[in-house]
Amino acid sequence: MNEFLEERAVRLGEYIIENRSTVRKAAKVFGVSKSTVHKDVSERLKNINSDLYNCVKKILNINKAQRHIRGGYATKHKYEMRNKKVKNKADM
Repeated sequence: MNEFLEERAVRLGEYIIENRSTVRKAAKVFGVSKSTVHKDVSERLKNINSDLYNCVKKILNINKAQRHIRGGYATKHKYEMRNKKVKNKADM
């Protein structure tokens, strides 16, 4: 495997653990796609450093279990902002 890919997989894994980050957030920070992050931490990292892989896997499982809650909050926030804009226009 390419040394660059191995190093990136390890750095992504460490970032996710240190920041308890989601795949999307890590992808944004590293400037790669979420598919790349997922492949790096779920496939490549398993072969490079199994201990790091297991730690990352735990965090990703927590994120997966919480994603419906995050989605609900995001939707709530979206409509609160939308209603706020409509109210501001009505007040003008």
